[in-house]
Amino acid sequence: MTWHRAAGRVPFGPSDGPPRRQEDGRAPDAAPDALSLVLAQSVVNAIETAGGVAGGVYLPSRTPGLLRLAVLGGLPGPLFRPWWRMHVNRPFPVAEAFRTGSPVYLADAEDAMRRFPQLMAGLPFPFGSLYVPVLRGHEPAGVLVVLRAAADEEPVPAAERRRLQHIALGLGTELAALAGEGVRPEWDDEPLPVQLPAGTAPPVRTGRFDWNLATGAVETDDALDAILGTGSGPFPGTVDALAARLAPEDVYGLWALARQAAGTEGPVVRRMRLRGPDGRSHLLEVSGRRDDGAGPGGHLTGFLVDLGIGPVVAEAADRLPRGIFSLDRFGRITYVNPLAEEMLGRARADLVGQVFWEALPWLANPAYEDHYRAAMISDSPVHFLARRADHPWLTVSLYPGHDGLTAVLTTTDEPAYTPDSVVAPGLGLGSPADRSAALYRPVALAIALTEAVTARQVSRVVTEELLPAFGGRQLAIYLLKEGHLYLEWETGFPQGFLDQFDAVGLGVRIPGVETLTTGRPIFFESMQRLAAAYPGIPMDADVGARAFLPLIASGRLVGSCILGFDQPRGFSPEERTVLTALAGLIAQALQRAQRYDTEAALARGLQDALLPHGLPAVRGIDTQGRYLAGTKGMDVGGDWYDVIETGGRLALVIGDVQGHGVAAAATMGQLRSAVRAFALSGHDPQEVMSGTNRLLIDLDTGQFASCCYIVTDPATGRTHAVRAGHPQPVLRRPDGTAEVMELPGGIVLGIDAEAAYPVTELHLEPGAALALYTDGLVERAGTDIDVGVERLRATLATPGAADSLADTADHVIGRARQAADRPDDIALLLAARWTAAEGAAGREPVRPFRSFPRRP
Repeated sequence: MTWHRAAGRVPFGPSDGPPRRQEDGRAPDAAPDALSLVLAQSVVNAIETAGGVAGGVYLPSRTPGLLRLAVLGGLPGPLFRPWWRMHVNRPFPVAEAFRTGSPVYLADAEDAMRRFPQLMAGLPFPFGSLYVPVLRGHEPAGVLVVLRAAADEEPVPAAERRRLQHIALGLGTELAALAGEGVRPEWDDEPLPVQLPAGTAPPVRTGRFDWNLATGAVETDDALDAILGTGSGPFPGTVDALAARLAPEDVYGLWALARQAAGTEGPVVRRMRLRGPDGRSHLLEVSGRRDDGAGPGGHLTGFLVDLGIGPVVAEAADRLPRGIFSLDRFGRITYVNPLAEEMLGRARADLVGQVFWEALPWLANPAYEDHYRAAMISDSPVHFLARRADHPWLTVSLYPGHDGLTAVLTTTDEPAYTPDSVVAPGLGLGSPADRSAALYRPVALAIALTEAVTARQVSRVVTEELLPAFGGRQLAIYLLKEGHLYLEWETGFPQGFLDQFDAVGLGVRIPGVETLTTGRPIFFESMQRLAAAYPGIPMDADVGARAFLPLIASGRLVGSCILGFDQPRGFSPEERTVLTALAGLIAQALQRAQRYDTEAALARGLQDALLPHGLPAVRGIDTQGRYLAGTKGMDVGGDWYDVIETGGRLALVIGDVQGHGVAAAATMGQLRSAVRAFALSGHDPQEVMSGTNRLLIDLDTGQFASCCYIVTDPATGRTHAVRAGHPQPVLRRPDGTAEVMELPGGIVLGIDAEAAYPVTELHLEPGAALALYTDGLVERAGTDIDVGVERLRATLATPGAADSLADTADHVIGRARQAADRPDDIALLLAARWTAAEGAAGREPVRPFRSFPRRP
């Protein structure tokens, strides 16, 4: 990413903190920028507040709709690479928290599986997780994530929720301040690793003494006096006074060391343990030297370390008959006992401080990645089998804790199933119990594909799920239409390179065609192999590997898929099998999408033909209509509006047929025609509604509809309204106030042939206006519809200079368009009566609405 330093912002004191590693591993020349530090501090605070084991923060990237993990605390980044990127439209809790602006709390695996099965397909472990949106003002700016142990009852107590939200609010404020200083709060790089503070432990105290062996004088500092309990008075300054506070066996050991120091030419360094006056063991490290010059004598300098009440872990573990080693939260080895050295085949000095999977590649088998992930984010032990070449099989047990993992190694008998891939990493998937690390990808992709309804949505899912799983950089999807392959989707290829392969026939000899016509996937480990197999074929690179996959569903040719890699690589038998299976899933999803596209095009064409293409111009009344399709399902439904001139009056109609798709659109067309026919025949509003109701019942479509029908006289303002289960209109008065009308009405159309629909008479004053709408405009998931109606009323009740009615309609529908998730269609009809002055002057009216500034 590009770093933007904020001058003068030093959130942690005089120094900005530790330097960040560059991509080549070198330390940078300057300290990290303010953005990194603000993010790191918020992540650490959030994890500690929620009692978590790990966490991070996602920020928007420069790619629209893509979030990237900016900071990762308490986890090794390479193990969680598949979750570095997150699209906001994906069914994951991070994306939902960002889209909705509401926190997501998952108590345990069962809760997560019920709400976000795709998350658990990738991380099928017992853990809880918390996702709190970060807002800059009212706009989403990121998501704080905390992973913690699965909760038995409430996932997060109310007090902790408030503290987490307070941290997220503070981070949003910091990001807004940085943005004001020119720092873009976005991320396009790998996540920054953050080490978490260790758990609480007894304080460690260190004291010092100096013993003149010739004179017997002993000098001590205050810390040693406190450890040995000499009290507040001055230390007597003799070795006897020091020895009086030690056990007899420790006194003799100390004297033996002193004699050794006095009689040795060079320096002497020894370590021993002394028991203090309270019975606890202290560590004593002493160094002695003989004084220069004649005669015996020397000095013994010692450091006494009070380790508190904690056990001496290293010494205790060194004596156990099991191999034991420990890792910190980033996978770095912190301890190895002697038996583990033997089992691992490496000396302790070579292992401590090294990253586990780099120092021990035979234990870095991809088949074991899920075991490491499970231990890192859950509080349950994990066990699996492993083997170093030509050595006994081992049972590896991982025991997680706040500050890292402890691994216990024990030898075991050879299991019944002994795949070579466990011995030679990278050649396969390991035992059946070990395969979830690779096999969860088809599950995650399958779940995601069930929610994709268009070919482009399918292609986007493949980009987000398939490429990261195999380290691919390029993807192209071709669809078969009328004997030719047409490019449907591409990413990662040089601009324009694939144009030459667009619309090619099935007789052309190129791998993208042959993989489809033969039904056989084709793999090339390098571009040189590809060039040798297809001489003269254009190349976009001199290196890299390619996989060409046939997209065939139920024996029907759908298209072909191309995966590209930046570097040469092999494809193991297991990888080829998985890729071939995934190609089948993709083909089935694309086949469904093509059927959807056909039906959607038919429904859209039908609806476009049935909705009015223009509204009549009537002196005295101005009307504006708008329609907005939903974002789910068929994206087309049964909402409609109409304006009908009838006998010197003007009829305003709005309605909503249940459901979506061709059936809803067809029923909508029939109802619109029925209302128009009844109105033009001179029927009064009650007869129009009753007749339309009986017609819908006679059609026996199994659907019902709501409707609102209002007839007004432009000259007098006399108005009659009738309503059938439809939301109440909103009336804006000439003084700028607005109210939700209370029109009595009957039940929805299509239920009861004898239903009554009362008519309400009212007067539409000059300068007043009506807003008719369908429920898609005011309904939101999890919110009462009255809240949405009130929001619309407040929008229309904006005081100020009047402006175009069209601008008002655009503003209302534009605000609705900002919602990423619109499960229903929206129809809007505005009608405003001219003022008396406008009518007398014969001018175009000054509409009784003002234009509204659009939200950024």
